[in-house]
Amino acid sequence: MSDEERLRRWRLVLGGDGDGTGVRLSGTDSGMDDALSALYRGEGEGGGSGRSAGLGGSAPKVARWLGDIRQYFPSTVVQVMQADAIERLNLTRLLVEPEMLEAVEPDVHLVGTLLSLNKVMPDKARATARMVVAKVVAELERRVANKTRAAVTGALNRAARINRPRHRDIDWQRTIRANLKHYQAEHRTIVPERLIGYGRQTRAVQRDVVLCVDQSGSMAASVVYSGVFAAVLASMKTLRTSLVVFDTAVVDLTDQLHDPVEVLFGTQLGGGTDINRAIGYCQGLVTRPRDSIFILISDLYEGGVRQEMLRRVAAMTAAGVQVIVLLALSDEGQPAYDHGNAAALAAMGVPSFACTPDAFPELMAAAIERRDLAPIIEKLKG
Repeated sequence: MSDEERLRRWRLVLGGDGDGTGVRLSGTDSGMDDALSALYRGEGEGGGSGRSAGLGGSAPKVARWLGDIRQYFPSTVVQVMQADAIERLNLTRLLVEPEMLEAVEPDVHLVGTLLSLNKVMPDKARATARMVVAKVVAELERRVANKTRAAVTGALNRAARINRPRHRDIDWQRTIRANLKHYQAEHRTIVPERLIGYGRQTRAVQRDVVLCVDQSGSMAASVVYSGVFAAVLASMKTLRTSLVVFDTAVVDLTDQLHDPVEVLFGTQLGGGTDINRAIGYCQGLVTRPRDSIFILISDLYEGGVRQEMLRRVAAMTAAGVQVIVLLALSDEGQPAYDHGNAAALAAMGVPSFACTPDAFPELMAAAIERRDLAPIIEKLKG
């Protein structure tokens, strides 16, 4: 890299004419610098002028700025800058205006913000907001739907084992493993006393899945992903999928799973947290414990009765329910969570960990087969 290019980059980073680089910007560089200054003003150091522009409270000015950053920066950078703008410049109020919504780059975090504004959003902006949410949901479905269906279908087929299979249904790998003790050295072969085979495909419901999702403000991205995954699982006839969201109240959104956008607009981000009450409701949905998977998605900050919450989880596991706690279902890394409650659940044998959306299909497959989740957890930590 030439000295001139290095100085140019430092000038864009430092953001001021008094930054010591002596570089004057023009053209595209000047536009990029103005867009950065509008957001990160006042962050200069060492007596420099720092960035001095701003967005003020004008919706048209903000809309133009949103258009500028989409012109100058790649989509991933735009999403970061939008999130920073919402936090630093208090743009939440302006997001209820249609011209603003038409200018933004849709992403999961923006959807979370829009959902939190759902109840105060004027009618003229709600239709535009639904279009933004629908675009993000469609992209997420493209990303996860096929992988999820393939993983779950494969797991259901593997889980449906029979001991008197037809020849074409024999699972040779498992049959050989189960009969190694019958190896005949003189004949160099195995005598299979017990055959293990795949169960025949069926359209009957094989597993019940209950997703119980904390909709407190810190769980926004998890709520979005949970709604999409719940809709994908609900489309599979071999699963009976329920979706329950909660804060201090509990809302069952199962009847809306045919439309994930409607599901998301049925949530109300923010408020307190009563995990115990939500688990109590979900217990009533479990009619076949040994064929049921209960996934609690929460940071475990309990505002209800902690001991009762733990007692309910213990009762579900004792009945044979496969219980899993996801501290987050997002790409945001390790979340903040209640370590005491996570440790108490771990002592019961209930795994508690953050899960990325890409790992969720594998998680579901492992849960259906009742495989050890430790390899998945280690992979996520790595």
